[in-house]
Amino acid sequence: MDRKSFLKRSAAVAAALAAAPALGAAAKNTSEEKAPQVGFNHLPLNEIKTMNTVFHPANSRGHADHGWLKTYHSFSFAQYYNPERMHFGVLRVLNDDTIAGGTGFGRHPHDNMEIITIPLEGALEHQDSMGNKAVITAGEVQVMTAGTGIQHSEYNAHKDQTGRFLQIWAFPRARNLTPRYDQKKFDPAAMQNQWQLLVSPNPEDSGVWVNQDLWFHQTQLEAGKSLSYRLQKPGNGLYLFMIEGQAQVGQQKLQRRDALGMWDTSEFQIQADQNSHVLLMEIPMR
Repeated sequence: MDRKSFLKRSAAVAAALAAAPALGAAAKNTSEEKAPQVGFNHLPLNEIKTMNTVFHPANSRGHADHGWLKTYHSFSFAQYYNPERMHFGVLRVLNDDTIAGGTGFGRHPHDNMEIITIPLEGALEHQDSMGNKAVITAGEVQVMTAGTGIQHSEYNAHKDQTGRFLQIWAFPRARNLTPRYDQKKFDPAAMQNQWQLLVSPNPEDSGVWVNQDLWFHQTQLEAGKSLSYRLQKPGNGLYLFMIEGQAQVGQQKLQRRDALGMWDTSEFQIQADQNSHVLLMEIPMR
């Protein structure tokens, strides 16, 4: 499938998913409408102390190879559909993309999503209908409020180098917000064996801000080290994504690209078995 067809198919399927009964409640975010429910069957695979958890091993993700794009989907997206993996709370998309040099996503639309892009390797060139043109590299985070509607393109900025990126979508706290764009560079030293704030709902915080009660943190945790985290907002859930390395949360072992969803808890602790790069997403569950 060529890029144009892929994008057309992705947009069509995304629209269909947004309208589907399984996501009907999740697509409505105003105070008068029913909020989204937890995006799995609520029968966790493991229980850790008082926490409820769901384990998503790396090899359970959806996968597509389009030649120029190799992608893994933690939740239903494009041609990957799993009724028990539609979303986790307001977390709707977590795509792990590898993009060949000089290729990328042509101009395409979004609306009513908070879109967060985290480069892991290489550089991504962004242009949008708001007039923004920028390149984001590893160590930076980009956010967009799609709101009433935007169009943008994303291309690997290097002709001869592969790029690797995480793209994350979350339902906003309200629909039809004014579109906006922001990006920020982060000090790698500030995530050594500690949580570094990347995203929050507060413009005055050190991270980039979004229109949802999301707090994203990352850490580079050395082997043998442990780190605790306490929720910013009671009732939120946690989705922990192992970018690299190997670690444990309670009795659950996590390896590269594994994920663990947690809810009904106020805190947790992670222990690194190997040097590990970890992304932690705190998200509203309803």
